[in-house]
Amino acid sequence: MAKYYALAVTTKYWKPGEDYLNEIVKAVGKQVSNDDFVVVSEKALSTALNNIVNESSVNPSLSAKIITRVWMRIVWGYVLGVLCHFGQKLVRRLREYPLETGSRHKQVALQRAGLLQALMFGSESGIDGSNLPYSYVSLPLNNAYSLAEEIRQRIWLKLRKKVIVIIVDTDKTYSFGNFHFTPRPKPIKGIHSFGGAIAYVIGRMFKFRRRPTPLAVAGCKLQIEEALKIARIADRARGRGAGATVWDMAEKFRVEVIGVSWDMLAKIKHKPIVIVRKSKTSYR
Repeated sequence: MAKYYALAVTTKYWKPGEDYLNEIVKAVGKQVSNDDFVVVSEKALSTALNNIVNESSVNPSLSAKIITRVWMRIVWGYVLGVLCHFGQKLVRRLREYPLETGSRHKQVALQRAGLLQALMFGSESGIDGSNLPYSYVSLPLNNAYSLAEEIRQRIWLKLRKKVIVIIVDTDKTYSFGNFHFTPRPKPIKGIHSFGGAIAYVIGRMFKFRRRPTPLAVAGCKLQIEEALKIARIADRARGRGAGATVWDMAEKFRVEVIGVSWDMLAKIKHKPIVIVRKSKTSYR
């Protein structure tokens, strides 16, 4: 059985407009070898590409307000959160789900992703506010494969290393035997995307194996199981940055949920890139 070794690469925090191609080449230059997997965070790329939305200016609809007050606080807080085996801390947070900022967030989810995604408890369709300041949320990439290929070509051009680039989202893919499914849209071919909140609840309730979702692979053809394995290894090596959720992030900085600033995030170690190597020797 092949062994994999991972090295999470620390970079500065990527703000909107960041030259992510140059940052990636600089970060992996002294570490990467031929045939390595270079795993890049979708969130970091979306932020650098300014693929983000400021929810503070959003006007929530009645539907968004109902989802926030009834669905999030009551259905998720007292029923689905329990069925999905959430911890007590997360359940408590859902029961106290913020009405004003929550309604704005749900409005963005409704507009960008539709009802089944808006009914998720968080990261609806890949819309996510963790590791972003104030009321900003990142949006899912629409061109993940093109970006992965662009990164692969730049590494070859600048470093003369033939690598496989994988773009990964922390939103989970669930596996039932050889059947893999995810609530988020546009995973790699072979992972089925459907159902939004329905798929999420099924995966969590029945405790199916869950791993981060690969969105694009450039440089070779990977079997689904290997792509999921590499995504999981990279996720463990990367850690959670400023926090796994917006609540965790706010708690870390001891501010309100929308009180985190760009400067605060810049002080945290960020690891948007992980080099994964299938090898008999590890990184030193």
